Amino acid sequence: MPSVMPAPDADAMVPLPRAAAEGLARTLRAVADPTRLQLLSVVIDSTDGRATIGQLADALGLRQPTVTHHARILVEDGVLRRERVGKFVWLSIAPDRLAAIADLLR
Repeated sequence: MPSVMPAPDADAMVPLPRAAAEGLARTLRAVADPTRLQLLSVVIDSTDGRATIGQLADALGLRQPTVTHHARILVEDGVLRRERVGKFVWLSIAPDRLAAIADLLR
């Protein structure tokens, strides 16, 4: 005899707030690209948690303009942050997104 699932308690079902859902959807669109996921994996696995566009291009076997394009999308969404140190611009995972991105890449 098949088991019957109990009906969900409608009072206990609370949807994700609209603003949170929109923010999550924006982030999912930003990371829903194989190149961007690879870029994030290189940054998160680097020894100091950051990388330059040149380092990312070398690691991924891509041209720097291609990496810059993908990095810009992640920076605009707040997944990556940029920090200028001397003549280099370093990219790192935004601290408030680090745990979520690490979980995503597992």
